[in-house]
Amino acid sequence: MITTVLAFLLTLGILVVIHEYGHYRVAVACGVKVLRFSVGFGRVLWRRQSGPDATEFVVCSLPLGGYVRMLDEREAPVAKGEVSRAFNRKTLWQRTAIVSAGPLANLGLAVLLYAAAHWIGIQEPKALLGPPVAGSLADRAGLRAGDWVRALSHEGDDWQDLRSLTDLRWELTQAALKRQPVQLQVSDHDGRGSRTLRLDLSGIAPDEVDGELARRIGLGGPWREPVLGEVKTGGPAAVAGLRAGDRVLSIDGQPIADAQTVVELVRGNLRDGKASPQRWVVERAGRRIDIEVTPRVMSERGQTFGRIDAAPGQPPLMETVRHGVFDGLWQGAVRTWDVAALTVKMLGRMLIGQASLKNLSGPLTIADYAGQSVNQGLAYYLGFLALVSVSLGVLNLLPLPMLDGGHLMYYIFEGVTGRPVSDLWLARLQRGGIVVLLMMMSVALFNDVARLLGLH
Repeated sequence: MITTVLAFLLTLGILVVIHEYGHYRVAVACGVKVLRFSVGFGRVLWRRQSGPDATEFVVCSLPLGGYVRMLDEREAPVAKGEVSRAFNRKTLWQRTAIVSAGPLANLGLAVLLYAAAHWIGIQEPKALLGPPVAGSLADRAGLRAGDWVRALSHEGDDWQDLRSLTDLRWELTQAALKRQPVQLQVSDHDGRGSRTLRLDLSGIAPDEVDGELARRIGLGGPWREPVLGEVKTGGPAAVAGLRAGDRVLSIDGQPIADAQTVVELVRGNLRDGKASPQRWVVERAGRRIDIEVTPRVMSERGQTFGRIDAAPGQPPLMETVRHGVFDGLWQGAVRTWDVAALTVKMLGRMLIGQASLKNLSGPLTIADYAGQSVNQGLAYYLGFLALVSVSLGVLNLLPLPMLDGGHLMYYIFEGVTGRPVSDLWLARLQRGGIVVLLMMMSVALFNDVARLLGLH
């Protein structure tokens, strides 16, 4: 819990500082006097100002954002000698540059963070597939447990090598958004028997492109060898005579190609709330052994299932995905662009009802993922930080009053008409913007709570 809170505060702190520093740096470069640079809102906890005419830097008690306060005649009277340093007296292109600088700083930070994660190297599951869901798109395409997806093509001729299961899921998400079929180059888990398969994603509805997309396609978790891990003393597996290192060949006559199949057969082995004996065939030290195993019945969260108290398989095979200096920078820029484009598409589809509002996440989900990524290692945390930085940059560019994108819309109007938006319309738009933002925040917070309660 403490790790999660600290990781969340660190994430917000970094992103807010970078965002506001973008505004601050460009404002100073354009000759605007910056009165205050604040990280957080509310009561001031820390303050520093080098002189009476210098910028006041503060850290406040509520760390959910920040702001840069500039000299502006619309907010307070300005001395005649400082009128030229007021924000509202600057040219249209200077005001546009100052407002744009915050979101662009977040996007620039994301490029560097993704690049740094690529330089360090990330341990990701190899693109070895577990058993597809029966009757699913993946099953009908011919994918099988243990298949290694080596490359993917969107058009049939431009093949992209896949370095991990994460790469595969990302490319499938992109294809599903475009409702395009993809071709896959597949071999067995040892790299033998190469073949090409066609996975038709044209039937995926726009509102189905979310965190559950892989399951809708029929892809489960990564392939794991069906070799038993730790066997708990006194559990059904130990009592039956199973040992760590046993390779499961079949259960009740069904061949076993993946650890997930073991899990499903054990959990589903119930009739009228009771577990029945199963006939296991395992390989141990080169010998085939028949063993009868009777799972015990477990109940959790209203569900009843079987359990044998043994780890059903080995951990998934992992790949270290690492890039060189320049390739890492390029990959960072590409990933930032792809994530930003995907974010805009999803927001647009949510707006017109083609995507579920469940995709909106709030501070609780961000905090949870921040804690998880920190526990996984520096490269994972940098990747998570980059993802949130892109989201923050894109969100702030939305054409909503109260956001940077709203101000940019005012400047576009001014550039086209030659006159600024009237004070009356500014007040109306501000009120409307507050309502929209509060609605978005409410939906995001509701989704957070629903996820924590297992309702989503």
